[in-house]
Amino acid sequence: MNNKSDNAYKTIGEVAKILQLKSKKNGLLSTHTIRFWEKQFKQIKPKLLNSNRRYYDQKTVDILKKIKFLLKDQGMTINGVKKILNNTDNKESLDLDEISNNSIRSQKVKDKIINISKIVKNLKDNK
Repeated sequence: MNNKSDNAYKTIGEVAKILQLKSKKNGLLSTHTIRFWEKQFKQIKPKLLNSNRRYYDQKTVDILKKIKFLLKDQGMTINGVKKILNNTDNKESLDLDEISNNSIRSQKVKDKIINISKIVKNLKDNK
């Protein structure tokens, strides 16, 4: 289990794991998508520390989750997502925020259930 605080900064690898960004070619975690999105969306501002290693706060991770949801799950274009992120007063943006936040919440619940089932399985195996 991950003991790192939810408020702690995350590395690009940890964020790729959270977002479940995997390369279609080899199934390995893909960080290049996050770096590409950084160039496309001004809202993504990682802290660059020790020799340009990227660190992401929870707010930025949530923005990345929203971007992934809109691009991958909703099939929107990059320009469409930019409009939504740049126009936060927009009613459509608020509706999509709610949809993506619900999706993010359901993913968190799903992750917790998976962790609980692993714990239960380990307890049963150790009896």
